[in-house]
Amino acid sequence: MDRRHFLQAGITLGALAAAGSARADAETLRRFHAALSRDSSLAVYADLAGEQSGAATVKGRLPRDLQGSFYRNGPGRFELGGERYHHWFDGDGFAQRWTIAGGKVAHHGRFVETRRFLDESQAGQFLYPSFGTHVARRGVRDNDTMNAANTNLLPFNGRLYALWEGGSATEMDPDTLATVGIKTWREDVQAMPFSAHPKLDPEGGMWNFGALPGANRLALYRIGADGALQRTAVVEVPQLAFVHDFVVSAKHLIFVVPPYDLSADRGRSLAERHIWAGSGPQARPTRIVVVAKDTLAVRQVFELPPQMVFHFGNAWEDGACTRFDLVLHQGDALAGLGSLMHGERQPNTPGRSQAVQVCLDYASGKATTTRLLGASEFPRVMPQVVGQRHRRLALLGCDRANRELVLDTVHLVDTDSGKADSYRFDAGWQVEEHVLVPRRHARSETDGYLVGVAQDTRRGITALTVFDAAHVGDGPLAVASLPYRTAHCFHGNFAGS
Repeated sequence: MDRRHFLQAGITLGALAAAGSARADAETLRRFHAALSRDSSLAVYADLAGEQSGAATVKGRLPRDLQGSFYRNGPGRFELGGERYHHWFDGDGFAQRWTIAGGKVAHHGRFVETRRFLDESQAGQFLYPSFGTHVARRGVRDNDTMNAANTNLLPFNGRLYALWEGGSATEMDPDTLATVGIKTWREDVQAMPFSAHPKLDPEGGMWNFGALPGANRLALYRIGADGALQRTAVVEVPQLAFVHDFVVSAKHLIFVVPPYDLSADRGRSLAERHIWAGSGPQARPTRIVVVAKDTLAVRQVFELPPQMVFHFGNAWEDGACTRFDLVLHQGDALAGLGSLMHGERQPNTPGRSQAVQVCLDYASGKATTTRLLGASEFPRVMPQVVGQRHRRLALLGCDRANRELVLDTVHLVDTDSGKADSYRFDAGWQVEEHVLVPRRHARSETDGYLVGVAQDTRRGITALTVFDAAHVGDGPLAVASLPYRTAHCFHGNFAGS
């Protein structure tokens, strides 16, 4: 697709917003702080202010060959001018760097200084629409007016990018975390949606997409190892609303489209406009859209029962089929996350989610699933097996004994046998995504480490945790604890030194 037509195919999220009054409110703030006074574990969703730097106290032994920076990103500011956001996904991005060197760990965190963050800081109040909160005190120029830069932190080609899914990547200094500015890969894709979940090719370069809700289109990007945008395309996907992540195999890009309708009510936030269409007599299925890498055109569409999906593991070609991992949620899991902002956790109901492996049979047109693990999220694989056959999948889980949905367990699942090598943290801990880091010249998917972050809500501190990937159940090799709490993050990546 030529540049002019690619640009014309887009629709800004700004076009989905309308001028009106603010709906971030003091009542949400009051309810959250009342709940926080009764339950200190809710501090992981509390507001954060300012910049952070500190040295961690290491308990255990850090492996000598684990050296580098673990970058993390997540929402840090939820409150301003006496108001509080309605959805966890709305907060301003707080980028973090955990530096591991010489047996020591240092931490640095600071807000991504987006246009939104700077304008609202100066005004002392929320000004622009967010994903889950309708605010329209000031006009929106393009998607990047609303860019929260709060979902992932990606080291790529010697640079560092804070990612959101509704607009551009934001470049940051990889050493100081100072905000450099908006990254425009090419003039015609300026301010276009650019997902927070690009897939790095082990041989260099990356694939990414941008969802265009309201336009029923997916924008596709192929970026070379040198950072140059090589290929673009737009594919038509009817009834497209929420698509957060995708997965790549050697030959395909795979998207899963949950059954949502998009309301035309411009007085509501984008999240509120997502109407679940997966229940009742007119329930629609969840669709799997397979795009061929060579043509960037839709090859085939499969169906699953109506379920919600956020995150994927990995995909590979298995003869005439394609297999991939993902976590499926029952019902409208998107809406349930909003309750966290007023201090209400979701119940840990049986069967609410499960990690599965999907087999796409192109000849029969059928998609079948095999269960890997129960209630879980945040699947990751070793970076060297992306797009290839893999046999290990890292996941976070929630113990069945928990009354509320709190991720407190790390798993490394054998995708062939379904057996999990698992470690559950003590009561009061809440675990963030853990990533697999290979040793140099790794010979297997367990030849390395499982590295992540966990929050000790009883002591009000945050810690870096390091496991031997071959012996997760033995517990962490090292826990590096900060003397303070930092923002609870969504995603990140490890960059070796």
